[in-house]
Amino acid sequence: MARIDYDEDERDDNDGQGAKPGWRRRLVTWTLAAGGLGLGFLIPYTLYLNHEVGERFGQLQWQIPTRVYARPLEVAPGAALDAATLKTELDAASYREDGGERPGTYAREGGRFTIASRGFDDVDGTVQPRRIEVSIAGGRVAAVRDLTSKKALRVARLDPARIATLYGQKQEERRLVRIEEVPELLVTGLQAVEDRDFNHHFGIDLSGMARAAFKNVAAGRAKQGASTLTQQLARSGLLGIGQEQTLTRKGKEIIYALLIEARYDKRTILEAYFNQVYLGQRGSQAIHGVAAASEFWFGRDLRDLNTEQIALLIGIVRGPSYYDPRRNPERALSRRNFVLGEMHETGLIAEAEYQRAIKTPLEISQNPGNIAANRFPAYVDLIRRQLARDYPADALAGAGLSVMSGMQPSAQAQAEGAVARTLKSLDNKRRPPLQAGLVVTDVHNGEVVAVVGSREFTQPGFNRAVEAQRPVGSLLKPFVYLLALARPSEFNLSTWVDDSPVTVKLGRGRNWNPGNSDGRSHGLVRMVDALAMSYNQATVRIGMQVSPEAVGELTQKLAGIQAPNNPSLILGAVDQSPYAMAQLYQFLASGGEVQPLHAVRGVLDAQGKAVKRYDKEPAPAQEGDAIAARLITIALQQAVTNGTGRQLIGDGLGKLQPAGKTGTSNDGRDSWFAGWTGDHLAVIWVGNDQNQTTGLYGATGAMRVWSAIFSRLPTAPLQVTDKGIDWQPVVGSNSTDAACPGARRFPFVAGFAPQYAPCPQPEPQAEESGGGWREWFGIGKDKDESAREPAPTPPSPEQ
Repeated sequence: MARIDYDEDERDDNDGQGAKPGWRRRLVTWTLAAGGLGLGFLIPYTLYLNHEVGERFGQLQWQIPTRVYARPLEVAPGAALDAATLKTELDAASYREDGGERPGTYAREGGRFTIASRGFDDVDGTVQPRRIEVSIAGGRVAAVRDLTSKKALRVARLDPARIATLYGQKQEERRLVRIEEVPELLVTGLQAVEDRDFNHHFGIDLSGMARAAFKNVAAGRAKQGASTLTQQLARSGLLGIGQEQTLTRKGKEIIYALLIEARYDKRTILEAYFNQVYLGQRGSQAIHGVAAASEFWFGRDLRDLNTEQIALLIGIVRGPSYYDPRRNPERALSRRNFVLGEMHETGLIAEAEYQRAIKTPLEISQNPGNIAANRFPAYVDLIRRQLARDYPADALAGAGLSVMSGMQPSAQAQAEGAVARTLKSLDNKRRPPLQAGLVVTDVHNGEVVAVVGSREFTQPGFNRAVEAQRPVGSLLKPFVYLLALARPSEFNLSTWVDDSPVTVKLGRGRNWNPGNSDGRSHGLVRMVDALAMSYNQATVRIGMQVSPEAVGELTQKLAGIQAPNNPSLILGAVDQSPYAMAQLYQFLASGGEVQPLHAVRGVLDAQGKAVKRYDKEPAPAQEGDAIAARLITIALQQAVTNGTGRQLIGDGLGKLQPAGKTGTSNDGRDSWFAGWTGDHLAVIWVGNDQNQTTGLYGATGAMRVWSAIFSRLPTAPLQVTDKGIDWQPVVGSNSTDAACPGARRFPFVAGFAPQYAPCPQPEPQAEESGGGWREWFGIGKDKDESAREPAPTPPSPEQ
């Protein structure tokens, strides 16, 4: 029988004859085993990574900060506004004085402004961009015109300034944009520089990787990368920036890129890239996305970028720290010019545009604009407090909301400047360190337009405007008189009141004997003069007739103030904050409307849709409330013209016809002033945190801050309507003829003027100030007009 010979390898592989397996068999076995193990690990691992991709990029769940905006600037013919204030408002909203042609720019020629607005989402809906011309003359808006239609406008609204950003756990500034909102040159230019085969590859570029590997081997170091835009997105979006590159990390990046390309189309990938790409750092705050980077580097909206700015943004992608144009301008310029060259080479820009752009120096904003850290801590604190009942802190921060506030940047700037200048002027070695808190509101709708919580107003900390609880003193007196005037059959502003020593029994054998701040009694005075001159004794007599309980009920109803119902409440023996007193005075300043103060107008979701509104139209004032509020306003206008606030006239503020009331606590520890014009109310406190004596009265401390604000803030004069009011000349306790000697006009609730009497026969009257000869020369008239009138019989103690 023929014998079949096997070669040596074949005989070794024959298991049937008990030989050991050969090396080929072992290789196949090991390969299959390794492949099985690899697939067993790789498949579930890939499925896990696919799940991560789906969660992160399918839902685009980045932690987007909540942004806080000031109120839109409204310009309307006749509104109080000067050129300097309009420029302040435009600068706060990051407008540039650059021709007024492109959105976000303006041009100025004297009092004429050409403004190109950007358009914005607001609680009232979307406001479209437009070009307008605003003419200002005499401290008012003379005309507003649409430059496209050439038609006059009744009102124009300009996009608001961003005043704060509320972050979540990560300090990432990000503003989502849709691909349609990204300039076309940025889309095509990025691909030309970073990934020319983007539209054709499936996540990775094999030929590019081969070229990069060859160059790196030849150079002996990692000289060139080959990451596609999709890989860059995977690296920053899922793996995180700033970590050391390893083979394992690179492998994950490649798998992520392949999965992203398999799940999403190119448009979605690009949109995610433009929102995710890391483009800078401000302290602990990372700048992500081209929209945020545009504001950070150029102070411009993404839509406003020119060719060279787009090129620099693309160049920074390669290394935001290395090519930082603020720290490394030469590197950044070189990189920008390289990108411009790539754009020119690929036909994205013409030769003329390339030559123009490459000769242009870097245009970097030294102020990062709206990306700047929050510099209005007191106002933002008030916003957080208002939103707290609807948005828990963890839900608000990083939620991508837009909070539309009532802040008026020009009013905030004037308030901050007034505090800084006035307190500096009041500092001296004999006085303890001074602090301040103030609130400025819009009298028409209750919006809080400015808040200062500290002398160091940019520093977060104790917010004195909201948290400081200090004795309000005479600031409460107008509400005592308000209750009296609500009883027109018993009281009016011409009513005689006894300002002589008064004793109030408190029970248990205790008495209260309040005196006047000047240590004098003034006898019989008109009610209007008692309020204007802030006489304590006269006020106590009125307050005891209306009752301390009624005063407490009124303050609780109007401002939620909980006060003890004891007689000392009549003179303001209650601790309150400037914000609480602003809420109380808003009733008077608004003409008798109950207007809840609000710093937030509304909240928009990430898509710009209003989800919550706080700026509800206040209910009209009841007729009785409106009339009583007008009468108190008239009395407090007299407090400014010839009462405790008369220094405002000396400051040149008489044209505003303001109403105001000073307040001082015992021993001059707290200085208060509340005053309003036709547009604004401001309540101010000045004092010392340790409650030390400052030596300041309301007129010498807080009122000085008020004067400094309204000397510069455009605002309408205060004009009180005569609706429901009957003005009559009065002598003694009767209405009379206007030509009567000593007659003085007083406002009364219509139908409640005193009985008419003809002119009385003139009788010599001795003035308290010391003799009739002074009157012959007109001396002392402003000090005490009531001294010229016949004095009635003093009321009995029971009255």
